[in-house]
Amino acid sequence: MSDIVLSASDLTKRYGSFTAVDGISFEVREGECFGFLGPNGAGKTTTMRMITNHVPVTEGSLTVLGMEVMANAREVKSRIGVVPQDNNLDTDLRVLENLLVYSRYHAIDRKAALERAGELLAFFQLAEHAQSPIDRLSGGMQRRLLIVRGLINEPELLILDEPTTGLDPQARHVIWQKLRALKSQGVTLVLTTHYMEEAERLCDRLVILDHGRILVEGSPKDLIEKHAGSDVVEIRLEEGESAGDCLKALGGQVPDGTVAECSADTLYLYAPDGGKILEQIRIESGRTFLRRRATLEDVFLRLTGRELRE
Repeated sequence: MSDIVLSASDLTKRYGSFTAVDGISFEVREGECFGFLGPNGAGKTTTMRMITNHVPVTEGSLTVLGMEVMANAREVKSRIGVVPQDNNLDTDLRVLENLLVYSRYHAIDRKAALERAGELLAFFQLAEHAQSPIDRLSGGMQRRLLIVRGLINEPELLILDEPTTGLDPQARHVIWQKLRALKSQGVTLVLTTHYMEEAERLCDRLVILDHGRILVEGSPKDLIEKHAGSDVVEIRLEEGESAGDCLKALGGQVPDGTVAECSADTLYLYAPDGGKILEQIRIESGRTFLRRRATLEDVFLRLTGRELRE
């Protein structure tokens, strides 16, 4: 049996003359966490909506659990779980009632639904809130409840669209812990996120999208090494100083393999060894600089740019 849970080939989505997703191809393997990263409007959410059959595919093929999505919509939906970006819990119902009503969409009998809901509420540390109104829950609790709801039908694939947006660090870390635990139990995860740390911590592999196309694919570690090196040195430019002037002040050279990039008043040096650059900086008095480990955010900004997207 194939271990490919989700597969797309030349997947395309158009809205009139606008192409939201432009011929992308990828595969998600059983038991892994696969991420979609990209700026606003890159095509992430549209891709997720095609996977969950909320919008039809324009061109290309898309299969989930070996089934073509559009031809097997009911069967696909019965075997996946979805955690949407927006909170769409029913505020007229209490916590447990939300889960029981949702379980009816999957034809789960009440006894089985109660048992499954109880297990999941305990796992996500919500058991004591089973009879609470939705509006009495904190934002983090509501996000955890959305994940519980997405798991009520014991899905083989869980789709998470920005699962921790707007949460404080404590709530975010709790959700990360629970998602890692789910993955260890064999649940395949597909997520979109704007938090690079989240992707770096959770994803086995990921793609970075921009303008509907895949720019790169790989593990966070491999992408960081390939596109950002091991170290990043940030040097604050003096007023009126250009990047070239700054490099000239550093001796006009940087170590082999170093890539220089300038944005506003900061020069970024992506280097295999930041220590050699620091030796040159120390010769210059009064320079403001920072040496740090390269991260997935550096890869993201290098590939998609630093300009603000609306």
